[in-house]
Amino acid sequence: MEEVGSDAASPVSPLAKWRNDFSRAFQYYLDQSAPHIGKRWLGTLAAAAIYVLRVYYVRGFYVISYGLGIYILNLLIGFMSPKVDPELEVLDGASLPTKESDEFRPFVRRLPEFKFWYATTKAFCVAFLMTFFSIFDVPVFWPILFFYWVFLFFLTMKRQITHMIKHRYVPFNIGKQRYAGKRSAESTSGSFKD
Repeated sequence: MEEVGSDAASPVSPLAKWRNDFSRAFQYYLDQSAPHIGKRWLGTLAAAAIYVLRVYYVRGFYVISYGLGIYILNLLIGFMSPKVDPELEVLDGASLPTKESDEFRPFVRRLPEFKFWYATTKAFCVAFLMTFFSIFDVPVFWPILFFYWVFLFFLTMKRQITHMIKHRYVPFNIGKQRYAGKRSAESTSGSFKD
């Protein structure tokens, strides 16, 4: 008789092996794509264009598009928000600088760019697949959904921008920051004089 708890080599099912191999290969290519920001977003733009063309030619699935828009708006808010919200959490030294004399602290996002890109791309792919099932094609008057989404977008962005102004942070950095000015130029060049 065989023991019930023995560690005998059990054969791995082919489906489990394939899933494991696919998962490893997918993670490898996902990791390889991390430094290529522009190319990743171009791929997402292509997926969005394919989805929009599909919805346009089918002339339906507006509820799916509305849900996709709300989901991407939620991701965008996470992308533009600081990891530690100065209004909601008790800060233990990890806050955004509030005065000019405060030490510079880099902006840390609640949702990093890579995760924002990945979730957005995945959302467009899932929404595209949902357009092949007629159960998701709920008949609605799409202009109402569109204007309601635009209204939500402007209200949400207004709240986010006022939060950014109040706590003095900018969630976007374009290139290397250069500090110019008479005071900063004199202090740095004065220490290197011969």
